[in-house]
Amino acid sequence: MTDILTITMNPAVDVFTSTANVRPTHKLRCGPALVHPGGGGINVARVLARLDVQALALYPAGGLTGGVLRKLLEAEGVPGRAVAIAGETRESFTVHDEGSGQDYRFVLPGPHLTGAEWQACLEAAVTVPVASRLAVASGSLPPGVPDDVYARLARRLATQGVRLALDTSGPALAAALEAGVYLVKPSLRELGDLTGAVLDTPARRLAACRSIVHAGRAEVVALSLGAEGALLVTREGAWQAAALAVPVASTVGAGDSFLGALLAARSRGMGFDEALARGIAASAAALLASGTALCQRADFERLLPQVRVQPL
Repeated sequence: MTDILTITMNPAVDVFTSTANVRPTHKLRCGPALVHPGGGGINVARVLARLDVQALALYPAGGLTGGVLRKLLEAEGVPGRAVAIAGETRESFTVHDEGSGQDYRFVLPGPHLTGAEWQACLEAAVTVPVASRLAVASGSLPPGVPDDVYARLARRLATQGVRLALDTSGPALAAALEAGVYLVKPSLRELGDLTGAVLDTPARRLAACRSIVHAGRAEVVALSLGAEGALLVTREGAWQAAALAVPVASTVGAGDSFLGALLAARSRGMGFDEALARGIAASAAALLASGTALCQRADFERLLPQVRVQPL
């Protein structure tokens, strides 16, 4: 039995490289490529595994790239269940500009999933025994998948007593919140879109998070504030933590690392304040790693004592 189930509807093989400067027209000579299994839920599963939480990564996969993705997951020791599809699993490509220190991320739409294919993913998800009663769906939707697929997933999982944590955006996020989820991790922009509120002060941000909780759209809101840290809000209370100042090798995967560490803590019965601290530490650890290497256990443990969580 798995501790936490992760669902990734639009997985990818992530390729990361660097070049001196990103410029138009010129051939850009790049350094060696780093290749990792990717997509939001898969990244969360990778982080969970590093924190000694048994996770099962469920995802659709097809073509040669799908085979590469399966092998990359196996190499990291992350249990996976691939749902076969006819289309080719996508690649995502990130280039680090050494001159500016900026990352340029090129994200393909992914293969078109038929109705039978995406419904097979839902059917597979509800058959997985989950010890912690926690599942997480993270990432974008590929072409062919309806905007309400995460809403359907939340309802189906609820019939099995499994709560869904969600990290996505746009119409898929709005539809899922109408169905109700356990946890949602919006960015500041996404929270503004969801609530229609102006979020220019800490008080307004807190009020917007509380409006989602009190409306029953999510039990927990984990608001990502980037360089400012994060805010965690439930019916029982609210907590905030500043981001840690660390050298940034890459910003890719910091949010997935945050969510993975937070859910690992909750699956072990830790309080929300400790879960937030662990999320902040994992996010900072991810910034130290190139590409989508995500947070490393040693960095996470070293940074965790530096996190300060304040109740609100």
